[in-house]
Amino acid sequence: MATPVVTKTAWKLQEIVAHASNVSSLVLGKASGRLLATGGDDCRVNLWSINKPNCIMSLTGHTSPVESVRLNTPEELIVAGSQSGSIRVWDLEAAKILRTLMGHKANICSLDFHPYGEFVASGSQDTNIKLWDIRRKGCVFRYRGHSQAVRCLRFSPDGKWLASAADDHTVKLWDLTAGKMMSEFPGHTGPVNVVEFHPNEYLLASGSSDRTIRFWDLEKFQVVSCIEGEPGPVRSVLFNPDGCCLYSGCQDSLRVYGWEPERCFDVVLVNWGKVADLAICNDQLIGVAFSQSNVSSYVVDLTRVTRTGMVAQDPVQDSRPLAQQPPHPSAPLRRIYERPSTACSKPQRVKQNSESERRSPSSEDDRDERESQAEIQNAEDYNEIFQPKNSISRTPPRRSEPFPAPPEDDVATAKEAAEPSPAMDAQFPVPNLEVLARPPVVTSTPAPKAEPTIIPAARNEPIGLKASDFLPQAELVDEDAMSQIRKGHDTMCVVLTSRHKNLDTVRAVWTTGDIKTSVDSAVAINDLSVVVDLLNIVNQKASLWKLDLCTTVLPQIEKLLQSKYESYVQTGCTSLKLILQRFLPLITDILAAPPSVGVDISREERLHKCRLCYKQLKSISGFVKSKSGLSGRHGSAFRELHLLMASLD
Repeated sequence: MATPVVTKTAWKLQEIVAHASNVSSLVLGKASGRLLATGGDDCRVNLWSINKPNCIMSLTGHTSPVESVRLNTPEELIVAGSQSGSIRVWDLEAAKILRTLMGHKANICSLDFHPYGEFVASGSQDTNIKLWDIRRKGCVFRYRGHSQAVRCLRFSPDGKWLASAADDHTVKLWDLTAGKMMSEFPGHTGPVNVVEFHPNEYLLASGSSDRTIRFWDLEKFQVVSCIEGEPGPVRSVLFNPDGCCLYSGCQDSLRVYGWEPERCFDVVLVNWGKVADLAICNDQLIGVAFSQSNVSSYVVDLTRVTRTGMVAQDPVQDSRPLAQQPPHPSAPLRRIYERPSTACSKPQRVKQNSESERRSPSSEDDRDERESQAEIQNAEDYNEIFQPKNSISRTPPRRSEPFPAPPEDDVATAKEAAEPSPAMDAQFPVPNLEVLARPPVVTSTPAPKAEPTIIPAARNEPIGLKASDFLPQAELVDEDAMSQIRKGHDTMCVVLTSRHKNLDTVRAVWTTGDIKTSVDSAVAINDLSVVVDLLNIVNQKASLWKLDLCTTVLPQIEKLLQSKYESYVQTGCTSLKLILQRFLPLITDILAAPPSVGVDISREERLHKCRLCYKQLKSISGFVKSKSGLSGRHGSAFRELHLLMASLD
């Protein structure tokens, strides 16, 4: 199979720090393509508006990392499953917990909302699949058949079937009304990561870690075609809304496939790494990927992507001429889903044997309210996204505009492609490309070069220093020139010698084994460079940190964060992040604890240290918040610190 030519149609939209700890799951709202939900190891579910830097809402209640999240079709409800096996459903419009569902014995790997009824399907590492009635807060069915973790669940467009993919290399199809398995689709040689129903026809696509995508006929229950040679494990697939092709999110690329016969229409280079989810809106494909605590979003302009017709070619991998393939048929080859006009009939309820599945919805609602909170962190975006759904308007709803594409490398091409409409011009002003393309005017007097506000750690020349400034204008012989240069050499040697002596002093104290005393001696020297050198060592071993060490280091961290030297700022951010992760929960718990009875000297000392640290952290939090809007590496670091310090507000 020929590999297509790479086209320049994709760009990175934004990168955000989504959680105070690692991101473990995320999902895009398929209806709008603008709503993003993330679950993290910090046990929170955060909601974001694509291309906006601030979190809209933060949902709490889980006590273990959130490993799976899913939005319903209208984007009014969200369900999240945790590592402990609990499932929570929130109402986004009401900003409150709706249901807590208990019953799985291991972490939740996959979730999906029923397209019409108020049902949620969950797949777990305990190999079970459960169908939940949200209204009655109970398990309707339990499906057994997989032998390993269930990685993906999808309801059919008509709501009658449920497809499941698991680590046991199989795909299974379940009949919801009968409560039994309809068919099993073997063939993959690795864990199956994703399944997706065709939007119209009785067709199912599955992607696996064996680097293949298989298409299954749901009338004949047999394989239609198999696409091999993916560049990596297949983790995300999505059919085009009209069903003409399938998009596959591969490692750093998007591939467009047909299946009868199997062929690749196009491939687009997108540097998104391992993409986690895809959505389509306004002829744009939105892809999101995460790494540690960061989430990145990308856009692919589908109007410039080949979706039918001729197979493309990769000149590196295939030198054969392009082959003309038969176009996608205008009429479907198999049956079409019959979508009900009302909510689907409720599946037959079976007798419940597990006590955890016979919970009364009224007995625990109050406890759910106390344990779970919906913290609205951006009221303006929240009201814009969720509240208008409840109001009646005589005007049609406002449609979201496509994300504007950045200009091409070629200025003429960029100017032609960037002709804005009057409405878009006000929102996204386009720079004057003629001015950008005009050659610079040469003047006899060079403009003074401003010194950067942050001095980079890696540089090839001293900031603000030029050798010519230290030499007389008259022509000199080599010996005279060297003599002039050496005038400041003695001064520099004195500075470096003093620093070396100070470090020796700190090292001598360190050998006694008292880390606190060595840090105190470094602070007493009143030289930030010595403090930075010492912190760079202490930061490498978190076990060296103690609460009394924080009281000494925090004032120095405040100075480092305000320094003009990049290396100082980086060290300060690293130390502050370590303190927040290890000691902030302890500090807040001790300060919130009721006073003890009697005299406890050790507790009083610990309380005094916590008060000092809390006061210093509050002082630093204001500066961190003011710097969280910066771009680049510094802005990302300050935004992460701001999230960690959210409990101080």
